[in-house]
Amino acid sequence: MAWLLIVIAGLLETGFAVSLKYSEGFSRLVPSVAFVVFAVGSFVLLSTGLRSLPVGPAYAVWTGIGAAGTAIVGMIFLGESTAVLKLVSIVLIVAGVVGLQLSSAAS
Repeated sequence: MAWLLIVIAGLLETGFAVSLKYSEGFSRLVPSVAFVVFAVGSFVLLSTGLRSLPVGPAYAVWTGIGAAGTAIVGMIFLGESTAVLKLVSIVLIVAGVVGLQLSSAAS
């Protein structure tokens, strides 16, 4: 259950990163409020998951999901580049997160 909280927290991290872009320096109300909601939700779930998980792998999964998710959302919805190197880098992030999670489970 704790890993599910971390995954959801990582998805919320993607939400707060995209909201931050749309807030235009916190000058737009709705994206600014969305940023706060996503950020608070993400940190609450992360801190709850950390009660029973090791901090290293859990934090890596959280940031990995947030980084990869934000890059993917940027490519699909924001017209950002889909260069091969960018796609390979996202795969490497996901592979690293999976590796850390598997090494944590084996311990």
